[in-house]
Amino acid sequence: MKIAVTSTGKTLDSQVDPRFGRAACFIIINTETMDFSAIENESVAAAGGAGISSAKAVIDAGAEAILTGNCGPNAERTLSAAGVKIYTGANGTVTEAIEQFKTRKLTEATGPNVQSHFGMTDTQQE
Repeated sequence: MKIAVTSTGKTLDSQVDPRFGRAACFIIINTETMDFSAIENESVAAAGGAGISSAKAVIDAGAEAILTGNCGPNAERTLSAAGVKIYTGANGTVTEAIEQFKTRKLTEATGPNVQSHFGMTDTQQE
């Protein structure tokens, strides 16, 4: 299965980024082979629409599921419409998040778990 994990860096040892739309990177992993690639998130500093454009990047990368800390409503709608499963509550390193997924310690989200604009700094919200 091909999954995406929100990450603060470009390796499997990087920490899971708790934000989906404004995550620093997405690590795209084949869970069977553990082959992976990193995609820098171009929406990190976007004034708006970060969730939707981040979701499109993950969809275009062919991910069937996303592991993240949190996912807002715009990203959730975009990912769900494309059939991408969302698992929130992931934490630790990317490798640890994959293990959480494989051992069924993450629950599939049935909707967003944060409101719009979650993860923006105060200066970004002004």
